Amino acid sequence: MKNIFKYFGVLLSVALMGAITACNPTEIEESADIGLGIKVFFPTKVVAGQPMTINGSGFSDVREIVFPDGVSVTSFELVSNDMIRVTAPSGIAAAGGYLKVRTADDEAESRVALTLGRTVVSGYSKQDGESISGGDQLTVYGEDLEFISRIELLDTDGNPLILEDEDFYRKGTNSIIFNIPKKTIFDGTFVGKMYTFDGKEFLLPELTYEPAADEGGHWETVKTVIWSGDGSAGAVSWSGQYRYGLDGHDGNNECIATFPQEIWDKIKTETFYVLLKGEDPQIRVTSGWWSTTWTGADIQPGNEKLTDNGDGTWTLEVNLTGDPLLDVLDEQHLLLTGDRYTPLEIYFQEEQWVDGGGHWETVKTTLWKGDGSAGAVSWSGQYRYGLDGHDGNNECIATFPQEIWDKIKSETFYVLLQGEDPQIRVTSGWWSTTWTGADIQPGNEKLTDNGDGTWTLEVNLSGDPLLDVLDEQHLLLTGDRYTPMKIFFLE
Repeated sequence: MKNIFKYFGVLLSVALMGAITACNPTEIEESADIGLGIKVFFPTKVVAGQPMTINGSGFSDVREIVFPDGVSVTSFELVSNDMIRVTAPSGIAAAGGYLKVRTADDEAESRVALTLGRTVVSGYSKQDGESISGGDQLTVYGEDLEFISRIELLDTDGNPLILEDEDFYRKGTNSIIFNIPKKTIFDGTFVGKMYTFDGKEFLLPELTYEPAADEGGHWETVKTVIWSGDGSAGAVSWSGQYRYGLDGHDGNNECIATFPQEIWDKIKTETFYVLLKGEDPQIRVTSGWWSTTWTGADIQPGNEKLTDNGDGTWTLEVNLTGDPLLDVLDEQHLLLTGDRYTPLEIYFQEEQWVDGGGHWETVKTTLWKGDGSAGAVSWSGQYRYGLDGHDGNNECIATFPQEIWDKIKSETFYVLLQGEDPQIRVTSGWWSTTWTGADIQPGNEKLTDNGDGTWTLEVNLSGDPLLDVLDEQHLLLTGDRYTPMKIFFLE
């Protein structure tokens, strides 16, 4: 009997050893509590007043962030256990130093030092007394120019016209380039201003501005689709499947689509349109918790906000500005419900000027914007992008409607990324096919160093074997030593 027990004991030991050997070491490490730590933060060079993001672990109990020279910050946004957003304070040591996060009984220090920037403007591409026309570009030269946050010009009525930094044509450490608005610029002589995150003010040259000459051009309506459906979710009929939310705020996966912050902000502040089909629709624009209804009433045929297109479809015009629905939208999502209709598209309509010669002013259209919460790439696979309705495993960080997906596959798009020495692989979500068959690194003509710790990658997939698998396998940005920040078109 003892020998039998010994035999069973040996079998059990072997089985346990086999089970332990079969475990994936990565899974063991990931399941362990790795504690408080700073993995990466950006930007690594800052000025007071500049937004920053810190990625790491164990942040849920952080009470204090300590900047070089002991400057302590206790007011910050805890996005998740792995991410903090904070504004760089004044008083950071000129020599820079390391960043620390503290809990009640623990402390973690960054491995990379934080440095302090100092903006210096040394010159411009135009001098005092010169003229500049709408549509022209003005270049600013100097040092640490990435900290210029906005430029103030004058509009046609002489009121301040603000150009935000994310709309600059190019923003780098030693130069920035911005476009003079074509038709909305003041006709006359004035001195524009530039402002940095830390409140410094720089005067532009005294220039004579004039709007672009009218060469028989015209304003043209451009339709930007942010969601499209194929009807597979069925008609509304008081069901709740047509929920739309903000990226990262859909913990229960209830939304049929989520949007990056930039698009979500436009939904909340600008007019958007819903294309729907149905014979006699009753439309309720409400929250995902059914708590608050836009305008306090349902929309039906005869309402001025609803247009009959005459082909079995209708267009609903929505503007949420000032409505109580805004107070609950981030948490409770946006819901299209009611009866007797099927939503087909949600889109914006924007006016762009077209010259008589058919030349379009360059416009940056952002498709996706990241906040760094997914961390650096480092051969991980979280930066997958797909076609709406083709992401059954919820693997994609973002999905796009058919119209945008077709443009990604056929036109040039751009990726803004952050990193010191990026190695970029544009491949499929199954890692089966790589664009151009090779990784992209500094020195490649498709990769531009912006001079502020960011790079711009120019991508055109036309004719590449990657297209053959893209619909099924998604688009993946992977490689090492960088964080994707934006995907956009220039049109």
